[in-house]
This record gives sequence, C-alpha cells and structure tokens, in this order.
Amino acid sequence: MKAKMLNEAPERTIALIFEKGDDVVPILERFAKEHALSASRFSAIGALQGAVLGYFDWERKDYDRIPVKEQVEVLSLNGDIALDGDAPKVHAHAVLGRRDGSTIGGHLLQATVRPTLEVLLIESPGYLRKTCNRETGLALIDIDA
Repeated sequence: MKAKMLNEAPERTIALIFEKGDDVVPILERFAKEHALSASRFSAIGALQGAVLGYFDWERKDYDRIPVKEQVEVLSLNGDIALDGDAPKVHAHAVLGRRDGSTIGGHLLQATVRPTLEVLLIESPGYLRKTCNRETGLALIDIDA
C-alpha cells in the first residue's frame, strides 16, 4: 500500500492506494496505529479478488460469514476507524458488484485487492472511542467516552 498526505488541516486527508494481494482490514488497522489515527472515516472504490462479508445475527451476537470467491468491483466501501481500547479498529461496510451486474453487500470482514483499491481517509480533529455495548456484544462508537 502507498500513502500520500493530501491535506493537514483542519482535517488530515490521506490517499491510500492498495496493491494487488493486499489484505485491506489489517493493513488499514496497522496504518492507523502507525499514524496515531483515532477518529477517521474513509471511502473507497476499486476491485477485489475475493472477500468475506458479514451479516450480524442478532440472536447469536455474531456475524454470519458470507464468502465472496470471485473477482468483484468495489462499488462502495465506507467505514470508520475508532479506538477500541487503545487500538484502532476498522468498521466498514461494502457493496460489491459481480460480473453479471448483481451486487452483494455487508460488513467487511476480509478483502484481498486485485488490482487496486483507492481509499480516501479523513482524520477528524477529535477522537472517537469504541466501547463494548452489553446488549449487542459489539464494540460501538461511544460519543460520550
């Protein structure tokens, strides 16, 4: 992945260009940790050679895994990076386009880039902290933390 700072203030704006074979979520989390990102939002377009999406099962309090084992276009990838304890955590949703024009979407659990993914990441001046929500079992943004 390559990164370029586009703007420093009032919000830090960074372009991230992922390359073939990059695993999106861990690379984003590592970049966030290395650059002390704690309240970011991002959007992206590109393509993937495969992914695993998730649908949150309310009863089990866990994600049903939806494997995507084909080349797909990233029609929309939106998410945030917030602190979960002391570590940055990516929370992203994706809509992926298949060859026949159909789409599939959900929570992005895993994604492998092919040939590229272009991410525009914006870091806000404040920070957001995720805390474990007892009802869902999920780490959710807590604006009062």
